Amino acid sequence: MQTPDTLRPIFIVGNSRSGTTLVGRILNRHREVFTFDELHFFEELWNPESDSILSRTEATELVAKLLNIQRNGYLTRGKTEDFISEADRLIGELAIPLSPISVFAAFLDYESQGKTRPCEQTPQNTLYIGEILQGFPEARIIHIIRDPRDILLSQKRRWKRPFLANNIPKKEAIRYWLNYHPITISKIWQGNINSVRRFSQDNRVKEVRFEDLVSNPQQIVTEICQFLDLSYSEKLLEVPAIGSSNTRDDSATSGIDDSKAQNWYGGGLKDIEIFWCQQFTRILMAEYGYELKAISPNPLNLALSLFNFPLKLALAIPFNLKRVRNLKTAITRRLA
Repeated sequence: MQTPDTLRPIFIVGNSRSGTTLVGRILNRHREVFTFDELHFFEELWNPESDSILSRTEATELVAKLLNIQRNGYLTRGKTEDFISEADRLIGELAIPLSPISVFAAFLDYESQGKTRPCEQTPQNTLYIGEILQGFPEARIIHIIRDPRDILLSQKRRWKRPFLANNIPKKEAIRYWLNYHPITISKIWQGNINSVRRFSQDNRVKEVRFEDLVSNPQQIVTEICQFLDLSYSEKLLEVPAIGSSNTRDDSATSGIDDSKAQNWYGGGLKDIEIFWCQQFTRILMAEYGYELKAISPNPLNLALSLFNFPLKLALAIPFNLKRVRNLKTAITRRLA
């Protein structure tokens, strides 16, 4: 069983709807890589600010939760108790003391089905780069960056996802709708980018623009493989066309679709939404080569959006409480 010091995990991070899942699917086609579903370990299952040694019971429950998420899906998970026996056997093979990171490493190694490079693709891990690099010295992190206006458009339409895919509960449509506000999404984009940029000089972290990936997939995926010390193959690009906020999943169609870049140009965002997005992200947008659009918002729309921002934020919080261990930490890191 590998330890945090010897395991070589891959973490794909970025804003939600930025293309992290696409990169995870690409890498999952490699013979050495096993891509997990979104596990949400760092924010939901472990609070890094209150780290402690786990008892065997606590460690067993943690592994059971991870097995449940991976086997049944993060949004449609079943009963954690169904995996207690399997988790207890795994914990029995580990050396003590049992830290959350050592237990997580053991789970990743165990569940990778014999492959040597576990790949975790929870977007929100942008907020935990320091903890990841400290806990896993051999980790490699791929940070996906996408035009925030495309992120905004995708998040605006995200409420449709439960009706386009069979594995997302319909009730998620309400949470997706409540989570959307141009100020919230723009501040989160800014906070996530800044969180990762603090580690931009670390050679274990690589930035990839989504637009570059879909317009020149062969070159960018080759560069990603070189960064990860993996061999490149054309078959890595044969990924299914699923995960869109606009069209129904079609697993029979494969390949990387370059039309997914700069969708916001085709409409779907109001001037006030573009205004707020650029207002908060303009400096970073310029640094990453995203051209600003001249916008003069209607004063009435400006006032209305400011009015409904705190209201929608307050309504969204109860729908997201179960997804974080520490609400104050989650909000602070997201909106920093």
